[in-house]
Amino acid sequence: MFAFIHKLLFKNGKSDALPGRAPRNDARYEIEKQKARSGSLDERLAIAKNPETHPEILYYLAQADPSDDVRHAVAENHATPLQASLLIAKDSSADVRLALAERLVRLLPNLTQEEQAALYAHAVQTLGLLALDEVLKIRKALSATLKDKAYAPPSVVSTLARDVERTVAEPILRFCAAVPDDVLIEILKMHPEDWASEAIAGRDHISGGVSVAVIEHGSAAAGKTLIENKGADIGPTLLQRIIDRARDLPEWQRSLADHRSLPPEMAEKLAEFANESVRLILVRSGKFDRRTTEEVATAFKRRLGYAANQSDKAIDAVTDGDSPQNVGPPDGKPVKSEEEQYAYAARMAREGRLDEEMLSDALAMQDYDFIYAAISIMGRVTLADVRRVFALRAPKPIVALSWKAGLSMRMALRLQQDLGRVPPRQLLYPKGGTDYPMDEDELRWQLEFLGLEAA
Repeated sequence: MFAFIHKLLFKNGKSDALPGRAPRNDARYEIEKQKARSGSLDERLAIAKNPETHPEILYYLAQADPSDDVRHAVAENHATPLQASLLIAKDSSADVRLALAERLVRLLPNLTQEEQAALYAHAVQTLGLLALDEVLKIRKALSATLKDKAYAPPSVVSTLARDVERTVAEPILRFCAAVPDDVLIEILKMHPEDWASEAIAGRDHISGGVSVAVIEHGSAAAGKTLIENKGADIGPTLLQRIIDRARDLPEWQRSLADHRSLPPEMAEKLAEFANESVRLILVRSGKFDRRTTEEVATAFKRRLGYAANQSDKAIDAVTDGDSPQNVGPPDGKPVKSEEEQYAYAARMAREGRLDEEMLSDALAMQDYDFIYAAISIMGRVTLADVRRVFALRAPKPIVALSWKAGLSMRMALRLQQDLGRVPPRQLLYPKGGTDYPMDEDELRWQLEFLGLEAA
């Protein structure tokens, strides 16, 4: 047995055991061998703990000793040859395996030199096996130890990052810089739990590719964390995509307004639909020129007025004979019913105040019932038809209805996005920045197809 172990450890007369060992002492070697075979527990423990014990003896104890305490001492002994690691990693005692994991992590920084490549390979292979250990506390210990180690083997931490247990995977996903980007992207695409994407979004440094994957596959909370993360690489294309999605995710809007790299043109786009507190942040941030700042501030005041009108003013209902009657809501409460919204829109139309600017204010306030009513009145179609068109979530019907209502193509784009929830890739954009992309014949055909009068 000992002759075989010696050949294993000293191939071609050269040792692959840890460097710096003293030459073999034949007399002491024989004593150690005798104690390892038939000595008392105390004697075997003594040689298991002794850093001067010959590597063949330690290997033998790791393989054959019946005492967990002895094998545990061998696992902790820095003189134990790394060739014994795979053997110890399969030990029946979880505590022995845990002791081995802790020792190997301590050894890693000293095993990266080229001349120790074989030893490093032994250590990494063993840690990879321990990263799959059935005992949770071993995987947790590895995760907690390797999460902040720059020298952590990528293959090992990748295994831990994919672990089904949150207590194992999350520290690695959040803190370990050694996890490759392709592994992070794979996890973002496949992981069923939100905590995984949220941990990745909080990493100290995030590449552009991983940032894209967080936005495309992560939770809303992960997206917010990424936007606020100063170490995340968020390029102009991704930033534009984030702003588009922020229409449906108000929790992103404040974070975007504070983003250090938000260019003025994107800030203006955000201001089109963000709530008023976010608009104030944008105005105060200095991201706008003087003209744009004045426009946003004016819109802010106007929308406060719109909200006040919706809450406090009486509403003239419109009867079948178009004669008004007062049906205002309770004092100080916002207008909510469809009938009240339609009555308010009708009154604004009679007063010459129902225009695109008011629709823009209503969009900013997410007052969608009022917008449906306004388009119904402006386009001379029934409220049911307006709701039916937007329920289609198709760009051309919404654009055609906007044209019939006398709205600009820029407003038609906003209606596609905010009310129609048209997917970004299907949106119809203004031609030349302002014009409708469909000619009049096509617009009329769309209206006729929808059963709406084109005139």
